[in-house]
Amino acid sequence: MKEDKHRINRKITSPEVRLVGDNVEVGVYTISQALAIADEQELDLVEISPKAVPPVCKVMDYKKFLYEQKKRDKALKSKATKVVIKEIRFGPQTDDHDYAFKKKHAEKFLKEGAKLKAFVFFKGRSIIYKEQGQILLLRLAQDLEDLGKVEQMPKLEGKRMTMFIAPKK
Repeated sequence: MKEDKHRINRKITSPEVRLVGDNVEVGVYTISQALAIADEQELDLVEISPKAVPPVCKVMDYKKFLYEQKKRDKALKSKATKVVIKEIRFGPQTDDHDYAFKKKHAEKFLKEGAKLKAFVFFKGRSIIYKEQGQILLLRLAQDLEDLGKVEQMPKLEGKRMTMFIAPKK
């Protein structure tokens, strides 16, 4: 069994605790008094802030507390956005028809809210056309400027020139 994040009941080592919770008179109690109050209500004594002097403990149902915390974390996680990166590959001498075809895909990706990684791949000696590759990527950025904004201008890395475009909100 994994170790609990909070110290509960008999695992609390402090001689005195500040007690809070529903149906509890807030105040400082000895650990035995606090445990007796928790037992009386058939609940757990949970150490909430161990660094306080004296440590703050709450009388509650620990399993229910963990369940609700897990539910809260799951809800927050589902709201977090996941970034999807779609790639489009060009050659340095991509003709107009292929360019239009790939641009249509790029538009679709940006409308779906995905980031776009467009790159020109230079094979063999085609590296001498790096200006053409850069012109191609800048033309793409210009054609897509109403759907997305350029996050990273064309940059040559080895045999590929890469550019990132993020969708506009």
